[in-house]
Amino acid sequence: MAVRPFVAAAAVALAMTLGACQDSAMLGGASTRSLTPIPPQTLALMQTKGMSQSDPILIRAFKKEAEMEVWKRGSNGQYALLKTFPICRWSGQLGPKLKQGDRQAPEGFYAITPGQMNPNSSYYLSFDVGYPNAIDRAKGGTGNYIMVHGTCSSSGCFAMTDASMSEIYAIAREAFNGGQRAFQFQSYPFRMTASNIAKFRNDPNAPFWKNLKEGSDYFEALKEEPRVAACGTKYVFGGADVAAGNCTPRVDPLVAEKRDRDAHEVAELIAKGTPATRVVYDDGGQNPVFRPQKPEGPTFASLIEDDKDKGKELAYTAKEYGRYHLGDVSRPESLALGPNEFEVDAKGKPVLVAAAPADAPGPTKAAAARKEQAKPTTVVAVQEPAKSGDGKSGEGKSGSGAAKPHRIAVADADGDVSAFSKVLGKKPGKDDKPGKDEKAADAAKPKPAGKDAAKETASAAKPHASVATTGSLRN
Repeated sequence: MAVRPFVAAAAVALAMTLGACQDSAMLGGASTRSLTPIPPQTLALMQTKGMSQSDPILIRAFKKEAEMEVWKRGSNGQYALLKTFPICRWSGQLGPKLKQGDRQAPEGFYAITPGQMNPNSSYYLSFDVGYPNAIDRAKGGTGNYIMVHGTCSSSGCFAMTDASMSEIYAIAREAFNGGQRAFQFQSYPFRMTASNIAKFRNDPNAPFWKNLKEGSDYFEALKEEPRVAACGTKYVFGGADVAAGNCTPRVDPLVAEKRDRDAHEVAELIAKGTPATRVVYDDGGQNPVFRPQKPEGPTFASLIEDDKDKGKELAYTAKEYGRYHLGDVSRPESLALGPNEFEVDAKGKPVLVAAAPADAPGPTKAAAARKEQAKPTTVVAVQEPAKSGDGKSGEGKSGSGAAKPHRIAVADADGDVSAFSKVLGKKPGKDDKPGKDEKAADAAKPKPAGKDAAKETASAAKPHASVATTGSLRN
């Protein structure tokens, strides 16, 4: 197996200094990890798909689904999916990287050359994605050394297991040895499906994501690597005319057809009432296969296709990836919290939804007029379940008195982000407890007797207004 061309180019990577993911050359001499062959199972998979080790590759990453795809180009010039790898850790939020230190994994289109491969990474093996590219710089983006690497720890990178990174590195090495000068790395917030575009239509990053979808549409419709150009702060995708610098390239009929089809589906989903949402992470995410699984738990399939394709062959299983020792996972407490998804309005602000009781009287004309004049406030509310009496607050000897009203904690996303985040992280029934003054006030209330007591008990049994927790944090 010839490796000299790649090794010579990779020697340049030894000069890389400490970066966002603290990637650096090893001090004790060159490592042999970069020479590990492609696993026999993957070679067999290539053979069944009519691929060879030396065929060019293309890689796509999806944050929300925490997946990374490796594609190979066949003799017909079109790419086919070779394998999907679960991402062990990515940090930050959905959205592009903006500045050094924001812990954001980048989004966009990047070119990976042999010189960006680091065989002596302190994070097992790695390659630099090439952030910032021309678009990132045009938007004022700062930072460097954003990697795809082994070891499940991220501060702005895409972290894989060592085994997955070893395999991806080997596949890339053989493609370079086969003559590929650079491979394209496409990084997305989520899979660019119509359902996701409809859901995230009011996110502040929606215009940028629609621009990324243009490149995704080109690749998915033609299975060809799109030529990419920077025109101001926007990506332009296409063929030879883009490579020549044309900022208004011809759109291939198949690409135009896909875009029209998706736009129609998005419009239908919105018309059917699909709510606009945002997703907030404490600090990034992780593929579910790396989380503790119940013995009878389901097998996790790749999310390559929509729900209609759930019956397809699984890309990986929890059993396959759960056996690896992940080492020091960065910020495990953040992963444990998981993402929070909230409904937002047309301006991307969280929506407060409160359903009134069925028997509530309608608003008067005066109240309606006051509502028209009132300025809307962006809030998020968390409602706790009603608690029944415990026999110590004067509800009766049996302790089966009327339930107390629900408590609602409210925070303004615009006014106090920390308070907003704290409210979102609460668990109903645990974080807010009535104080002594409140208990004393409840105990001091006069208790009805006889028929009045029965009426109040029946009234208290009616369901209270339900409040849905909604909201969002800015990236």
